[in-house]
Amino acid sequence: MPSVPSETDFIVVGGGIAGLRAAIGLAEAGRVLVVTKQEVTESNTQYAQGGIAVALSDDDEVELHLQDTIDAGDGLVNVEAARVLVEEGPERIQELIAWGTEFDRSGNKLTFTREGAHSRSRILHAHGDSTGREIGRALIARAQSIPQIAFTEFEFTTDLCLDRDRVTAVAMLASDGTRKTVRANAVLLATGGAGQVYSDTTNPPVATGDGIAMAYRAGAAISDMEFFQFHPTALSVPGAPRFLLSEALRGEGALLLNPARERFMPRYHPMEELAPRDVVARAIVQEIAASQDTPEVAYLDLRHLNAAHLRGRFPRIYATCRQYGVDITAELVPVRPAAHYLMGGIKTNLDAQSSLRGLYAAGESACTGVHGANRLASNSLLEGLVFGARAAEAMKNEVSSNTRTSCTQKIGEADSAASAEMAQRLRAAMWEHAGVIRERDGLQELLQQIQNWEQLLTQTWKRADFETKNLLAVGDLIVRSALAREESRGAHFRADCPRRDDAHFLKHSVVTAERTHFE
Repeated sequence: MPSVPSETDFIVVGGGIAGLRAAIGLAEAGRVLVVTKQEVTESNTQYAQGGIAVALSDDDEVELHLQDTIDAGDGLVNVEAARVLVEEGPERIQELIAWGTEFDRSGNKLTFTREGAHSRSRILHAHGDSTGREIGRALIARAQSIPQIAFTEFEFTTDLCLDRDRVTAVAMLASDGTRKTVRANAVLLATGGAGQVYSDTTNPPVATGDGIAMAYRAGAAISDMEFFQFHPTALSVPGAPRFLLSEALRGEGALLLNPARERFMPRYHPMEELAPRDVVARAIVQEIAASQDTPEVAYLDLRHLNAAHLRGRFPRIYATCRQYGVDITAELVPVRPAAHYLMGGIKTNLDAQSSLRGLYAAGESACTGVHGANRLASNSLLEGLVFGARAAEAMKNEVSSNTRTSCTQKIGEADSAASAEMAQRLRAAMWEHAGVIRERDGLQELLQQIQNWEQLLTQTWKRADFETKNLLAVGDLIVRSALAREESRGAHFRADCPRRDDAHFLKHSVVTAERTHFE
């Protein structure tokens, strides 16, 4: 890898769809440094199976996509942001195709499928169930062909450096322990989600909420952290990771069965298996809780569907399930909900600008309010694409302040074994008290425990310690926001406040270092 420069024009932290699209746009205005803590190919984007939603089919309209997005968001969607998403989406998709992205086709026509809460078949996919991987491949190839874009892998961004309220640099930690600071005109955080704050998650190990934690420590406003989407169907087999079983399976006709092998979704929602994700996830949890059967799982039933079609449509899912002893074409597939997508994040405007000058965020680490309380299936990749492009346009106007930077970091030897144990205990506690179903007493107990852990982990040196520190910060933000929202809405369900309360909570939570409030 080339040496890391001490300064550049623009820094992009993260190599997923939002970061790569932003880097490509920024290259027109100067030098771009893309920083990733693993290989550039390792991000949530690479694991996105179902597809990317866009109103491009003959029977679809942008207004229908907008309405579906609003309906799924349970009253909290920022309509202006959602309109940007659906209106600019088609152009961004055509751009991807022009750059070599190979979406699945029937003859010369793009193939569209349907997923939960969509009123039309508008989901593009690639290689069956490897859509994110294919989009990432095309964007990486495009970015690597541009001389102004430099990549540095295996560099962990630990903190943002400020001059008063302006972000002017980032602090980094190399795999060999070397520390350095890189200055830039503007910084984009496209660090993805934070699924690793939960014991059960579909997210890869890199999803530790680093960007959100860094921004919060630097003083940025954070919004809607109580809204963590739990995907209803993750593979639940002993010894297997919580591998995502795409909603597209239910779009193809898969049914959900409870532990007694009975279909149950018609009792919960008129859209049955294609109901919004929060509804399906809670239904599964409730059906499991009502049963005395073990193991504590529900089942996805595809046995009535054409086996050859399933193997061709979902090759990655089929092969992975077979690896763990399950044939999706012939057996019931054991599933449970798992943490999947964070609707909240760094509060930004429609140009991806945060509350700190010089700091931008896009993709899952950002919160424009575009998803409201519950993201519509397959809108996540589109969000990264659209707002990554918008971030680039806004960042081009940033010019260097040429001032000194300061990074407030506590450095020292941490007990990494204790740090790892702390992270493990945090994940289990978050799943128990801040998971699919929550209540006040459990949240308050969890918040006190997190704050105790935060006081213990004051010195960090290794990447794993920083990740634990970031997970604690994210957990703190989620729990404080969940306590403040004394209602149930979208992905946030309080057993002690089971109803939606528009009179008091038809607004977004905002957390800063000083307070938690709604606006």
